[in-house]
Amino acid sequence: MTKTNPGRFFEDYRVGEVIRHAVPRTVSGGERALYHALYPARHAIHSSDEFARACGLKAAPLDDLIAFHTVFGKTVPDISLNAVANLGYAQGRWLAPVWPGDTLRAESEVIGLRQNSNGKSGTVYVRTRGLNQSDEAVLDYVRWVMVRKRDPEAPAPKAVVPDLPQVVPPDSLAIPAGLDFTRYDFTFAGEPHRWGDNAVGEIIDHVDGVTVEEAEHMLATRLWQNTAKVHFDATFREDGRRLIYGGHVISLARALSFNGLANAQLIVGLNGGAHANPCYAGDTVRAWSEVLDKAETDAPGVGAIRLRLVAHTGRAGDHALRGEDGRYAPHVLLDLDYWALMPL
Repeated sequence: MTKTNPGRFFEDYRVGEVIRHAVPRTVSGGERALYHALYPARHAIHSSDEFARACGLKAAPLDDLIAFHTVFGKTVPDISLNAVANLGYAQGRWLAPVWPGDTLRAESEVIGLRQNSNGKSGTVYVRTRGLNQSDEAVLDYVRWVMVRKRDPEAPAPKAVVPDLPQVVPPDSLAIPAGLDFTRYDFTFAGEPHRWGDNAVGEIIDHVDGVTVEEAEHMLATRLWQNTAKVHFDATFREDGRRLIYGGHVISLARALSFNGLANAQLIVGLNGGAHANPCYAGDTVRAWSEVLDKAETDAPGVGAIRLRLVAHTGRAGDHALRGEDGRYAPHVLLDLDYWALMPL
């Protein structure tokens, strides 16, 4: 009798199925400290209780991506343990702050399936919700994953590909209760640039680079209880290389974006995202952002800014995104489209 979890394969999923993921997790200041040790993360609202209180919050919430990684990690044993690759994201919203002491759990609904032409794998689409100890949703998002088949001869399911909007409407973004940027301290935040100082179409080069090491990415992936084999087992892939968890690249790029976007304090929407090329230990990650859109909100002094965040392994100042064939350039690792909140 096999007692260990072999993970699900493509033919194990059914559209409409709801999966309640195991092992709720209570998060604390320890996660914050480790997050700030792993990434050069220094946005003020996540770093200082006093800064956050001056912005109308009860204390500094945990970094938005801590909530994302924790919820994501819960889903891995059921969704992506046998994944070939995590392909993309859409329709994500941060719905409530996560505070030290909160307990997070996750559940996912299968909303689409499509077998690949090679018959050896297929794409699974899921909508995941993260909930706290009060059953309040703190996060939801859609992602799609390429998953191996257990039996290549198993019949293909009817293809169902969800119709996903390209942008989360700004009027549906959840603004944390009490958030008020009218007394915002730009000196403590680190930069003077307001929402109004950013023009649609502007490209901001974040200049700095961070070289990824094996130890740190494996520590990060364990921190989020992400058990995907491709991140740990060097024998799992034919090339014998461990893939860097895509969320590790997201957090590196977000942290690098502080240089130029220090006042993009809170992530509230995820419009879309693609892990364009794999990242490996030894790669040096750099980032740039493009301002895609702006919107006002009902919160005092608060504006929403839509940003494209690109992580790459090229030279500083290299803003090439795609080649002549329309595909991502080989040095591009991440193309992430998100909404953040900034002071007006």
